[in-house]
Amino acid sequence: MTGSLSRRAVLGGMAGGAALLAAGAGSAAAAGPVRESYVPLTVGGGGGPVGTDRVHVLKVGPDTARTVLVMVPGMFGAANDFRWAARDLVAAVPGVQVWAFDRREENLADRSGFRTADPAAYYLDGHYRSQDPAASAFAAGWGLTRTLEDLRAVVRAAARGGRRVVLGGHSWGATTAMAYAAWDFDGCPGYRDVAALVLVDGGVRGAFDGTGEPVANSPEQVKERLAAIEGGAVFDMTLSAVGLGDRAESTQIWYQLAGWYAHRDPDGPSVLQPRMPDALRPPVPVTNAALLGTLVDAGIGWPNDISVHSGHLADSGEPRGWVDAGITPIGRVAAAYAGGPEPAVWEWYWPARLSVDLDVTDFYAETDTARSLSLRLRHAAGLDVPLYAFQTSYAKGTIVSAAREVVADSRIPYARYETDNGMNHLDPLFAAPQHNTFTRTLAPFLTGLLT
Repeated sequence: MTGSLSRRAVLGGMAGGAALLAAGAGSAAAAGPVRESYVPLTVGGGGGPVGTDRVHVLKVGPDTARTVLVMVPGMFGAANDFRWAARDLVAAVPGVQVWAFDRREENLADRSGFRTADPAAYYLDGHYRSQDPAASAFAAGWGLTRTLEDLRAVVRAAARGGRRVVLGGHSWGATTAMAYAAWDFDGCPGYRDVAALVLVDGGVRGAFDGTGEPVANSPEQVKERLAAIEGGAVFDMTLSAVGLGDRAESTQIWYQLAGWYAHRDPDGPSVLQPRMPDALRPPVPVTNAALLGTLVDAGIGWPNDISVHSGHLADSGEPRGWVDAGITPIGRVAAAYAGGPEPAVWEWYWPARLSVDLDVTDFYAETDTARSLSLRLRHAAGLDVPLYAFQTSYAKGTIVSAAREVVADSRIPYARYETDNGMNHLDPLFAAPQHNTFTRTLAPFLTGLLT
């Protein structure tokens, strides 16, 4: 339906949340309600509008837990990415609480329309408040340094009372976690703050090489990209390639709308189908659930990094419904995309500077380019905490091979490597518990840390 997108098209957020708002299946449901809260944390000044000097954390599990798994979402992803997986992990590993990190950029999004009866009218007819790039010069400074300082406030909050902190992330969130571990915080290596690292389909040292999309981190490329940011291109526009609009937030709004209607009226005629661009509009009338399926399912033709294995359109019916035939039921995706509206699964305004910094971080060393960007990646060789790495079919094996290289060049005492080539990049966030190799293999790794 679209041409192949760069890995930066999503790196973790396109399918966003873990659909845990869906009632029903899974070990967490069997165990009963799980304590959850979505709380703000004040962080250092970033020069943005009033209300942006804070981050949020989705907490899942008991506050009495002695181990906290802090998870960082990937590009365009937000805290709700991890809710379903968090519920499953908390049920499987007593003594663990999961914190999902929302970056400060989340404060820029106007999600008030999802509290109305007709959010499509609010967003597609232009009534919402959009963040104007021309008025957002502050975002040029929201790079990896800013993100890691904010993340450290979260890690320190999680560690209060002597609690153990495990740090991880999905896709570019995994890259962020690795950067934190190697970072120099005023002489203190980041890895000293954590007890272990969890990498989910991401990382450093060529982790994404197998995708066939080269990292744009040569000195010439970095110089060109920084010049564009200085010229006003402060938000990453990669998602405009999907074909759902030309604003930084357009695609995210469309996907959340699709989830909202699919969650509330899955079998009703699609509200969005008549308003979709011609190139993406299904050729036959479909239900709300089926419309969402055409936007997320691998069988429709989406690239690996923005798709899941869900099912297919029904062979008959007016309108056509959706048939779950894969590891990731469309209802789970719908519940996650629908949001609350907060916490959400989407980051609307991803800073272009953060994209540059994370590409440069791929070297995982304080290179000349890294120093020029003030990226303090000084402690990679000193890493001395256990590591878990999980890969799907997305990068064709380079997630684990890169993790092995990091382990070989550090003091990491042991590592666990897991692969499920039957999954696409986003399936670990959505898959039904019985099909989710990620949560099933991470649980014993976490249990081992508790003993």
